Amino acid sequence: MLSQRISGFTRELGKSQGYLGLPVRDEEIVDNATGLRTPCMTTAWEPTPEELRRLNAGGMVEIRVLGIAHPPILVGVGLPPQEMPE
Repeated sequence: MLSQRISGFTRELGKSQGYLGLPVRDEEIVDNATGLRTPCMTTAWEPTPEELRRLNAGGMVEIRVLGIAHPPILVGVGLPPQEMPE
């Protein structure tokens, strides 16, 4: 997967630590476990042609979290560019 600059991004993580840099959009969501105005960071990822082929063939999205503790995460699919609000 290739990280992309998400619409409305607010900052870039990891660049000063030697990573490529991950554009994030800071948001607040309503979560059943944590309640109203739960802060979160949203990123955008684009599958490579080979990854898209594997997804279309029934492959799964895999998430790798560095370290030994797994923070809560939400995984979803964003709107296609033609459906994005202006």
